[in-house]
Amino acid sequence: MTQTAPELLVGASSDFLKRFSPFDRMEPEALAFLAERATLGFHPRGSAILTPEMGHPRHFYIVQRGKVQARQQGPATVTEYTALTLGPGECFPIGAVSAQRPSTNTYLAVDDSFVFQISVEEFIELMRISPVFHLFCTQYIASLLNQSRQQLQTTFAQRAAEQQTMTTPLGELVKQAPAWVSPDTPTRAALEKMAELRIGCIVVADEEEHPVGVLTQSDLLPRVVLPAFDLARPIEEVMTPAPRVLPASASAYEAALEMATHGVRHLLVVDVEGRLCGVVSERDLFSLQRLSLRQVRASIEHAGDIEALQRAATDIRALALNLIAQGVGAEQLTRFISALNDALTQRIITLALERHDLYGIDYAWLAFGSEGRHEQTLSTDQDNGLIFVCPELMDKEPLKLRLLEFAREVNDDLAACGFPLCKGNIMASNPDLCLTPEEWRQRFGRWISEPDPQALLNASIFFDFRVLYGNRLLGDQLQGWLNKNARANSAFQRLLAVNAMQVAPPLGRLRDFVVEDDGTLDLKKFGTRLFVDAARIFALRTGVSASGTVQRLRQSAVRMGISNEEVSAIVDGFHFIQLLRLRAQHLETEHDAPGDNRINPDRLNELDRRILKEAFRQARKLQSRLRLDYQL
Repeated sequence: MTQTAPELLVGASSDFLKRFSPFDRMEPEALAFLAERATLGFHPRGSAILTPEMGHPRHFYIVQRGKVQARQQGPATVTEYTALTLGPGECFPIGAVSAQRPSTNTYLAVDDSFVFQISVEEFIELMRISPVFHLFCTQYIASLLNQSRQQLQTTFAQRAAEQQTMTTPLGELVKQAPAWVSPDTPTRAALEKMAELRIGCIVVADEEEHPVGVLTQSDLLPRVVLPAFDLARPIEEVMTPAPRVLPASASAYEAALEMATHGVRHLLVVDVEGRLCGVVSERDLFSLQRLSLRQVRASIEHAGDIEALQRAATDIRALALNLIAQGVGAEQLTRFISALNDALTQRIITLALERHDLYGIDYAWLAFGSEGRHEQTLSTDQDNGLIFVCPELMDKEPLKLRLLEFAREVNDDLAACGFPLCKGNIMASNPDLCLTPEEWRQRFGRWISEPDPQALLNASIFFDFRVLYGNRLLGDQLQGWLNKNARANSAFQRLLAVNAMQVAPPLGRLRDFVVEDDGTLDLKKFGTRLFVDAARIFALRTGVSASGTVQRLRQSAVRMGISNEEVSAIVDGFHFIQLLRLRAQHLETEHDAPGDNRINPDRLNELDRRILKEAFRQARKLQSRLRLDYQL
């Protein structure tokens, strides 16, 4: 049947829209609704399509050909970084139309441009009939991120078809009804049930099947056999109370992270009401992957020398890259990497302690920077220090020399395992970073009261710390003192804000991105750093004690009155840049290799380019808030 001219136009519009997100996933009837109502307008170069002065927008726009520049207006303007270029398939103004308020941007045609438009009423109707479009408009960057992960997983479709992945919900891994006993069950009866069912652990639950404890095979020797425990006594006397639990909706990688962080081999799976659904073991998890979590964790725990730990360090990177291929998110990946790197460092310290007599010394090993924030990627050098207490009757200098010799060995062993010695000497073997609590407070106090460029740089590294080994209380007390004094000094916070503004998101006026001569941009320097710096300032300002960037952003947002939607978009932007960094790093490269954080944006697919652009826009919003808050 011959098509009419209007039908041909609708078909052409539909074919164009299906090349871009979210229209490529939109329901057929919703796509038809949009294609039938979209009219194509021409806007000559230099003409204004939409401005704040026009009041509430009357249309929703989709660029069909050409380029449109979005330029910020009003008090939130960020000097020369006010412009963002939109290309084919990109929409505007999502926020203004959704909220039915005037746009905060002026939209100008950079070139002669053709732009689809639908009325506000049609936009609202489209959101009503299309869940895909509604999600896109309300969770813009989160929706794009999900598509990017799906796209990455598609690349590994053959592997995914052969095995379940680490994104599998725990409920799907539970293959049989859970075995459990009540707390007053005689231990002998519980052990007989384990033997009968040939299981490695027995769950202890109350009458409503809420788990209250667990007993595993590895508990039997130290708790039952060697102490000659009376098997007639109830199991609650020998069980592990408050066992680790996760909901059935949690993913396998969340279970792997929980196991890696807490050194356990079994997790209890519960439903939404907290009732026992089943047990997931390391065996269940490492059946999902070629390289098992148990292999890596066990190789670290039982390593007797540095050579064994070197192999474990390589395994950590291989396991992490496998999870990247499966589409695991950046936040989980970085915490997973940090948890295993923590275990590796702790084992190195334990081995070093066998050769250094530090018995009776009250000390703690501090992790700074990305390690202190739980945000390590596959490429990182060392940033660490020591805090120790010198007893009243002991000479401090000989004690410090013993600690420095120990720290030097740990630093060298970490370097042997692929974590390069810090070029800036930010290591525990540096006498300036092996200090008593009083000395650390004096150092932090000088940086806060008399900040200079070096002090501000130091703050960006040393203010992100946590205890990795030793007396955790020493670190907690220092953190509490630091937060109290930094929060009280608004001048110091303002200088931190000035320092944070020295680097801007690499968004171009005409091109999408500002790149260096080789066509690349540094995702650490011009990407994640912007989020990290802003989050640190917000945390100091609001008294948030968390060291991680995401926790700082979420907790400080509550105290600053930032909406959940806004902070979620910021967090998603940070996570995507982190994910790009992880994807750019490879197993074969050395830690902290020069090009590890660089990408060529022209080599990204269209979806990832679009998300990266939006992520940089979120970083720019953070800097806008800093500029306003501190009147910069």
